[in-house]
Amino acid sequence: MGPQFSLASQEHQPSQRDETLTKGRPTDVESLATAIVMKQDNLFFLARPDGNVPMTGNHGMGLYYHDCRYLNGYELTMDGNAPAPLSASAAEGSVGIFTLTNPPLQFRDNTTLDAEELSITWHRRLDSEKVALLDELKVENFTQNSVQFSLSLTFRSAFEDLYTVRGLEKQEHGQVRQPRWEEETLIFSYEGKDGINRKMTIHTTPSADERHGTAVIFQVHLPPRQQRVFHLSLVIEESKTVVSGVRHHSHSASSEQGASVHEEKRWMAGITQVSANGSALDQLLDRSFRSLRVLRTSLGADKYFAAGVPWFVTLFGRDSLVTASQMMAYHPGIAEQTLRLLAQYQGSREDDEHDEQPGKILHELRVGELANLKLIPQTPFYGTVDATPLFLMLVAQHALWTGSLELFHALRPHIDRALQWLDTYGDRQSPGYVSYASRTHKNRAHKGMVNKGWKDSGDGIVNDDGTLAQPPIALVEVQGYVYAARLGMANLFEQVGEHAMAKRLQQQAEQLRERFNRDFWIESNGCYALALQKDGRPASVVSSNPGHALWTGIADHDKAQRTIDRLMADDMFSGWGVRTLSEKERAYNPIGYHLGTVWPHDNSILAAGFRRYGRDQEALRIFQGLFDAAFHFHGHQLPEVFCGFSRQEYEIPVNYPVACHPQAWAAGTLPFLLITLLGLEPDAFHKRVRIVRPLLPQGIDRLDIKGLHVDRASVDLTFKRDNTGVHVEVTNLDGELEVEVTQAV
Repeated sequence: MGPQFSLASQEHQPSQRDETLTKGRPTDVESLATAIVMKQDNLFFLARPDGNVPMTGNHGMGLYYHDCRYLNGYELTMDGNAPAPLSASAAEGSVGIFTLTNPPLQFRDNTTLDAEELSITWHRRLDSEKVALLDELKVENFTQNSVQFSLSLTFRSAFEDLYTVRGLEKQEHGQVRQPRWEEETLIFSYEGKDGINRKMTIHTTPSADERHGTAVIFQVHLPPRQQRVFHLSLVIEESKTVVSGVRHHSHSASSEQGASVHEEKRWMAGITQVSANGSALDQLLDRSFRSLRVLRTSLGADKYFAAGVPWFVTLFGRDSLVTASQMMAYHPGIAEQTLRLLAQYQGSREDDEHDEQPGKILHELRVGELANLKLIPQTPFYGTVDATPLFLMLVAQHALWTGSLELFHALRPHIDRALQWLDTYGDRQSPGYVSYASRTHKNRAHKGMVNKGWKDSGDGIVNDDGTLAQPPIALVEVQGYVYAARLGMANLFEQVGEHAMAKRLQQQAEQLRERFNRDFWIESNGCYALALQKDGRPASVVSSNPGHALWTGIADHDKAQRTIDRLMADDMFSGWGVRTLSEKERAYNPIGYHLGTVWPHDNSILAAGFRRYGRDQEALRIFQGLFDAAFHFHGHQLPEVFCGFSRQEYEIPVNYPVACHPQAWAAGTLPFLLITLLGLEPDAFHKRVRIVRPLLPQGIDRLDIKGLHVDRASVDLTFKRDNTGVHVEVTNLDGELEVEVTQAV
């Protein structure tokens, strides 16, 4: 089935997720699946397709800055009636355009106006330098008669910390002041208990004709075929700078002065260019790169990919590392920035409350009031088992693309500590394997956070009888990450002449591989276990996680082949992608966060694993499923996750209503899948790039890559399909680089 371009309209409520997201949230929380998302640096805004932020109800929409929702209500009415939405888009990321029209109106003098006689163009722009939402409302009269009506805009602000919005924290800590007018400016203010005075000022041009509470009203008179324009500015201010959990940099508005449209354009221009002759693939890749640009966020002077809007606009170890890895062929500098930033926050002590250990890479960092007051542990929080090996893997991957050991030398103390964490702390619970057990039960915000892999929901790691796996838990994919991390580091230590260290790491990796293929293999399933749990018992469900182990190369060849067959069976492959859990398992739930849904990034890693073991057609099927799915989501943007219902039952992929979009590793999925299909394997230390069994997606017969950087060289490549296969031509080469094409498995 080819791509269909209608938007998915079927929505289902989420199953119980990790308490870090949904504890206390009502079941009727408004879906964000169709929300229009705007973001520039640390400032972001979500609204309904009609442009409104609801004044009531449970929703995640509004204007956010530094983990605080400054605006949680903003509604437009015409003579007390809501305009009807026509279209809405925020394709440029920091700019949104909402087109509305009037409903049928009856005025006080009993005259009427038919529907769709007027238009309202609501042009909105985020300005991170001014820390402001700048709105322009243009009202046009397309009738032959004069019309007169009232245009009202109402605002609401509660200055909630993001954790309050998410339902994790209900207590009010600071003092919300009564809204007030100073001349023609509406002022909302909040005296935070953390010593930060937060303020939002709203100004209109022209001045409002009437003001009632927090509403401004314009009496609009429009002659035939005429228009009128109104401007509004919503400006955020923070009166005090605090360091919070952030080391070396403050979080005042001035720290984001470098964020601008020009900087965004420079960043886009620095990405390796891909062209498929104006095909739909070009559109999806452009959308992916735009989404990633939107997610670029500042932490002081540093830049990184925030994990996702709205819940995770912050630094995440795992997400930021995986996304940087997905983007390595397009912009290696992102990886360097991410690694240097995460190294600043590397664990230095044992602290159960924050799950911190020496050498450990953080999970999450927050900068809002609750973080400043130390009422949540994300200052930072280290509750992840996989970020540390992923950190090491990315260092090695960066070196393979750049041919430079400068970053390795700069991060050497952090690398040594990370390796020591793998040896000392990672396998403390389950000797021989990196595992985890919760150490943060006393903290209410993480009371239920027992799982610390990428499937971190409280019910995400299960047994075949439907019960929860019991800690300590050694996840299948984490052992693969550790294997790849040690081999990657062994290569770099060999490069710098530390042969003894390189040999020790290689031996550790091979010993792990041998144990892994013995202990994790479930013969009756024809697949690796999801995890080993307490007393070494396997969680023997069929899940997507073993595909990550294939990506790293830890799997024996014969077991890898059987695993791929199992993951692509109908109970796992939905037609859109591989499910997180087999529909045959007792715990399966197609709406469960990690119990049967489809995650794009998960599938991109699986496809890379399939290619590693020679299964090209299965990788192509994953690409095609996600390619087709993307056209059904708002803005042709793959979300964080979608439901696991079969493509045979549903002609469209079903939205997961509280999924983040844009979300970093979902946005990186199609770019990474494309590099996987093309077979690009860098070997910058030998000034070489291998192209192994190049593939092109269905319907694409030519694809051009310009500005691919390996070592200090830049190369342009053309991939062409004919009856004999896909062939590669070097169209331009700047620098010294060997391009080696092989069709061998």
